[in-house]
Order: sequence, then structure tokens, then C-alpha cells
Amino acid sequence: MNDFEQCRENFLEYLLKEKNYSRDTIDGYGSDLKEFGEFLRDFLSLGEEDKIEIEKIDRKAIRAWLNQLYQGLTPVSIERHLASVRSFFDYLVKQEIVGFNPAKLVRTPKKEKRLPKVLSVDEVIALIEAPSAEDPLGIRDRAILELFYAAGIRVSELRGLNLLDIDLTERMIKVLGKGKRERVVPINEISVEKLKAWLEVRGKMLKSVLDSDAQDAVFLSSKGTRITKMGIENLLRKYLDRIGLTRKATPHTLRHSFATHLLESGMDLRTIQELLGHRSLSTTQKYTQVGNKELMEAYDNAHPRAKN
Repeated sequence: MNDFEQCRENFLEYLLKEKNYSRDTIDGYGSDLKEFGEFLRDFLSLGEEDKIEIEKIDRKAIRAWLNQLYQGLTPVSIERHLASVRSFFDYLVKQEIVGFNPAKLVRTPKKEKRLPKVLSVDEVIALIEAPSAEDPLGIRDRAILELFYAAGIRVSELRGLNLLDIDLTERMIKVLGKGKRERVVPINEISVEKLKAWLEVRGKMLKSVLDSDAQDAVFLSSKGTRITKMGIENLLRKYLDRIGLTRKATPHTLRHSFATHLLESGMDLRTIQELLGHRSLSTTQKYTQVGNKELMEAYDNAHPRAKN
């Protein structure tokens, strides 16, 4: 008998050590599979101490779980949950724990194709200028919001930035994206100014304790540690409320806004994909690699905050 919980833990460790997935991605898989396990316990009429046998999970169980998810989730969220289970069983097949993947027998839910939610240029500028420029936290928050819009980076990439990753003279930052793939992204002069202002006061929030991670981190929390994803999401909500914007927006909304505004300003889609670090670029990168000079020129000509 193979225990579901043990297989789940082994799978998450595999994603970390073998696939080099980010912590946020692994947490997403873990959360989806935990929900699936809680459902299976009820579906199979098991007690709290009973183990869930992998061999008893079939297409019927997975479809029943999806039917339950339909009661409160959108097709997009349901598709993600199903993708997590499919990846989990792909791993089990690879490990020869099961002979086939039952999740592949379950149809993917149909979903509406929706454009990414974006803010207007005026809304983004109002958001960036909402934090106070008089105290360290406000100065930090201005730098964070400006950098999101200047570089179009993911929240995990921003919070993972180290001091050695930023080159303010060359206006470049090095980020660690999905799959631990590095890329270099240009930034504008305004974001350089905001970063310089933050770095001047950063020491006031750095505690005297020997925390090497905080010592390296660009952005710190009020406790003097590397800022968290939740901390970034909370500060964004605070400033959205401050400017009276009631529409839901996340750090990823700023990433979408970055890409949309560049596209509307005439930047070609391939260059935008390179700036965003999308996985799909890897197959064409060797034919269409953009040099730093051309990338900077295209960026300066298209970004609303880089124009004179």
C-alpha cells in the first residue's frame, strides 16, 4: 500500500530538488493536493488516523472532487487543481508507484478566455505616488511599486532581489524567475531614483541580528527581515484603498499593466516576452536573442515612465 500523504511529500520534494520550482509554485501544488486529500478522506469514508491508499484513487474519485469544486470555484481555478493532480500522478507513474494516470481520463473544464486585468497609466502613476516620501516604509513602498511597473517582474522575483542583483549605473536588475532561470531586465531612471532613495534609508530597518538573508535582501519588512509575499500584497491593497481604486488588483496586475502599456506603445511582442521571462521564449531565444543595447533602446522608447 502506498500512502497518499507520504507520496505528496515526496512529490513536493521532487519539485523542489529535481524540477527547481519556486517556493510559491510548490506551495500551490501542496495546497491543491492537501484539499484533494481532505476530499478523499470523506469520499472513501476514512477516519482521521486512516491512511489514504494511492491505489484507491481513480477517475471516479477525481471527477467527484471536481464536481464539488464547481460549487465555489471558477473553471480557471478548477483547471489548476486538476493540473496539480495530473502532475502528481505523472510523478507517481515515473516512480512506478502506479501504472497509469487516472487524472488524464478526466476532461479539463471549459473556461472563458479573458484578457488580463490591467490598470490605466494614470491609475498606475497614482498608485506609485500614493506612499509617503517622508518615512522609510513609504520610501520603500514607492520603490517597490515603481519597480513592479518599471520591470514587470513577478512578486517572487521582486522579494528575492539581492543587493548584488541591481546595477543602478547600467539601469539593469538580475532576477531569478520560474525554474530558477536568471534574466536581466532594464529599468528606467525614475525607478533608479526611487531605489537610491530607499537604499539610503534601508539601514534604519535592518536589525543588528546576524541574519544573512536580510543583509543581502534589497527590500526589508518593518521587522528588518526580507519582505514577504503577503507583506507586498498587503501594501498594494493599502495604496489601492488610498487612491480610491475599488477594482481588485494584485502585484501580477502591475505585471500585466507593464506588458499591456508597452504593447500599446508599439513594442513588439517578442521583446515583451523576453522582458517578462516567459517560458515559451526558450524555443525561439537562440534565433531572436535581443542584445542589451537594443533591449534598452526599445524599453526607453516604449515605457510610459521612461519617456522624456
